[in-house]
Amino acid sequence: MIETGPGTVREAARAGPLPLYDILPWQALGLTAGITGRGAGPDRGFDLGLWSDAPVGEVLSRWRTFRGVFPQFDAVILGSQVHGAEVRSVSAARGWVQMDGVDGWATTTAGLLLTVTLADCIPVYLAVPGRGVALLHAGWRGTAAGILGRGLAALLEGTGAAVSDVIMHAGVGICGPCYEVGSEVVRGCGLPAAGRGPWHVDLRSVLLDQAAGLGIGRTTSSTWCSAHDGPLFYSHRRSGGADGRMVAYLGIPAA
Repeated sequence: MIETGPGTVREAARAGPLPLYDILPWQALGLTAGITGRGAGPDRGFDLGLWSDAPVGEVLSRWRTFRGVFPQFDAVILGSQVHGAEVRSVSAARGWVQMDGVDGWATTTAGLLLTVTLADCIPVYLAVPGRGVALLHAGWRGTAAGILGRGLAALLEGTGAAVSDVIMHAGVGICGPCYEVGSEVVRGCGLPAAGRGPWHVDLRSVLLDQAAGLGIGRTTSSTWCSAHDGPLFYSHRRSGGADGRMVAYLGIPAA
């Protein structure tokens, strides 16, 4: 049950060989929602980054392993994010769908697993339970560009729902104390850049404030930090750009 928010939800580690962290209250609503973690493998672990120096065969093998955990889905929808605000709606697919330049997805079709890759940016999960879902990649640029509003609009258009029907979760990402930024980030997120800096920005708090302004009343936020919970998750900031990528996932399982 997602109460009128905001509240907190800590993604729960799933038993099994893969580092999966599920949003359990969303499972109770008939949705598949969560994020992958680092895992205990060698080198960079269960890295699902699409663009890396790892051999192609290794990357594809990890993605096939990931897909195999979700037999209720006919297709995996993925893309190379560009820290923008482009959101695409998907109505039918099989196998793999990969598209460049897309930072968010929406669907009302069961059996399509939406994914975005991350390593500090915030995965934003939106749903009208039983009718549709949207998954967004929200770094500071996407947050500043209004990707949340675009994702909400795509979800409402597809479902015909009212904003009061929508639930939202701001997932695993870097926390405010770990996210030291310049004035362009602070101002881009609509915050005052007081003093000489550097400043700290809590992107999840910014997104929750935006959600309230858009009329989304049922919201939760993760308590995990991709940076200081480093043994479990990937962090671009903590690693100086050398880390792997997690994958956030969201979908309506096929019957």
